[in-house]
Amino acid sequence: MQRTAGQTMLECHDLTRTYNEGPQDITVLDGLSLTVNAGERVAIVGSSGSGKTTLLNLLGGLDRPSRGEVRIAGESLLNLGETALGRFRNRHIGFVYQFHHLLAEFTAVENAALPLIVRGQRKKDAEASALRLLEKVGMAARGDHKPGELSGGERQRVAIARALVTDPSLVLMDEPTGNLDQHTAAGILALMDELAHTAACAFVIVTHDPALAAHQDRVLRLDDGRLSEQPREP
Repeated sequence: MQRTAGQTMLECHDLTRTYNEGPQDITVLDGLSLTVNAGERVAIVGSSGSGKTTLLNLLGGLDRPSRGEVRIAGESLLNLGETALGRFRNRHIGFVYQFHHLLAEFTAVENAALPLIVRGQRKKDAEASALRLLEKVGMAARGDHKPGELSGGERQRVAIARALVTDPSLVLMDEPTGNLDQHTAAGILALMDELAHTAACAFVIVTHDPALAAHQDRVLRLDDGRLSEQPREP
């Protein structure tokens, strides 16, 4: 998809998620609204249990809202069936989970190439694209290693390459630098900056790291099921 900076890439309105817990309903997100433009990087902070991961799951179509709507690249997720939603995620969304979710039987290159193979790309071409991304995250030399042979930080870097390999419109990240040393984390931030500026990719990043949050264009705090803008440090 051709993207231009400033184009609305993600929007949600009245987003609500309620869970039934025995005799009462628990509302985690309550009428939340959010807009993120192409090329924009938004950090979401908040206390543990405030619903940040729930929000990411709704934005990425991994969970369905109790009320409200999510639109990505102008298309509503509301009426997409599971098969269509899976295809849409593959085209438009990259995920970086707090825990990498790599497939143990596949090498780093194979894991990173998997979204392109699912899309129908030839294995050889998909792995060539994956290797380019692994090089950008400093993992090209470990491409033939399986997850069990990699450290936690290395596995996370492979997961980041996998999320970016499809040139997604939107990347959703849950604590992406939590297992990375300072030098590697700085390299990942530089790659995110590059993709935001050159490919107009939008990022939504859940984090407890104040330095990572401060590096983004906007910082939003999730409290009591709603988002509020955080003032920038002078």
